[in-house]
Amino acid sequence: MKGRFYVIGVGPGDPELMTLKAIRLLERCPVWLAPKARKEGKSTALTIVERLVPARGKEILTQYFPMKKVRMGKTPAADVEAAWQEAAGAVLKALAAGRDVAFPTLGDPAIYSTGFYVSDTLFRLDPQVRVEIVAGVSAIGASAAAAGKPLCLGDDRMAVIPATFENGELAEILGNFDTVVLMKVHRVMDRIVPLLAELNLLDRAVLVERTSQEGQRIRRNLREIVNEEHHYFSTIIVRK
Repeated sequence: MKGRFYVIGVGPGDPELMTLKAIRLLERCPVWLAPKARKEGKSTALTIVERLVPARGKEILTQYFPMKKVRMGKTPAADVEAAWQEAAGAVLKALAAGRDVAFPTLGDPAIYSTGFYVSDTLFRLDPQVRVEIVAGVSAIGASAAAAGKPLCLGDDRMAVIPATFENGELAEILGNFDTVVLMKVHRVMDRIVPLLAELNLLDRAVLVERTSQEGQRIRRNLREIVNEEHHYFSTIIVRK
């Protein structure tokens, strides 16, 4: 029988936030396919896993995935598609040999995870492939917990969006929702902070950097940090 492919959320950084199911499956799977954002870098997801689950005896494959925008309904960049195909090819080879493959992914797989792109590629190559998605603690939830803020209460409405949207779109969303979570803010702080000030929302915003990881920072005065460099794992929660 062919193996099964598991896309496993391993949480945002603190290994103690990994679920019992994630640990059990990672212990059981003989092959781990670890994503990394830099060719010469390490896999952050793999680093989290190895702090809790021994890698002894595992076949560990790493795959570089270019950090480029993927726009739904449009053809991805050639090197992005090539990375998905390469990863899927390695997975199918292991599955054909009857070996289960675990794909550890940061946070929760349902939120901006490369794991779903790899899964979709697998289904295109082999419609009979067996895939299981394993939920994890999201960076969004962990950031809210770190900041001591609820995301939703009562009949609140929440939106989660990339901060790379144009200001007009952002202003409309900020006006229509009670809580807005802005992802990928590290390169657009010089644009986001003035917009929040213009909308009188700056005092309602908090930035959480590297949530639950070593070096976590919580910044409540965005005016003071607008010109600082910020880590890729930075999130702003705006709660009106």
